[in-house]
Amino acid sequence: MADTPWTDFGAEGGLFRRLRKACASDWAAYTWHPFVRGISDGTLPLAAFRRYLIQDYLFLIHFARAKALAVFKAESIEAMRDKTASIAAILAETQLHLGYCAEWGLDEAEVRGTPESAETVSYTRYVIDRGLAGDILDLEVALAPCTVGYGEVALRILADPHRRRERNPYQSWIDAYAAPGYQAMARAAALRIDALGESHGGSARFPILSATFAEAARLEARFWQQGLDAA
Repeated sequence: MADTPWTDFGAEGGLFRRLRKACASDWAAYTWHPFVRGISDGTLPLAAFRRYLIQDYLFLIHFARAKALAVFKAESIEAMRDKTASIAAILAETQLHLGYCAEWGLDEAEVRGTPESAETVSYTRYVIDRGLAGDILDLEVALAPCTVGYGEVALRILADPHRRRERNPYQSWIDAYAAPGYQAMARAAALRIDALGESHGGSARFPILSATFAEAARLEARFWQQGLDAA
């Protein structure tokens, strides 16, 4: 699978690639969902993207909570520092996200006043539940489909022969996740899964970790789908 740029996250033989391979169909359904293809070719209905943007803001709040849990579950002081920094980055991102929403005609009051959808609740609470029930590896595996998956989504879009390259209304979104900074973060997250797999008995726990990873991928796909349903 090393012949495509979006399959080389993580190390060869490492836990991340094993997890990805074990749920290949669910992973593909998430990372090349019709919602994603609509972003790529510019045909995604505006109503779908607006729905996604609002729920993504609400998701980010719980993503920060999950990172706070990761501080508590962290295996070292260095990991605690890293996760603490990521909380601040996500909280800063929520403000940037509100600004981005405004560009799409969504004011702050509307975004913050919208209830969480069932898809947002089910996904975010699942991730936090896995973290509460398990250790740092359980939590990081539940988070990885989001962090690493968006990096893969961007690379898939860039390689899409049907991608709309001129005047794509979603180009700024594509650029954000294709940017070197995000790609580096996604690759670091995959390598962290590999490292935790080595230090926390990933091979012995693979059936449980694989089930967590696959469910998170399915929940990601449902998160995209809610946008299409709204349209």
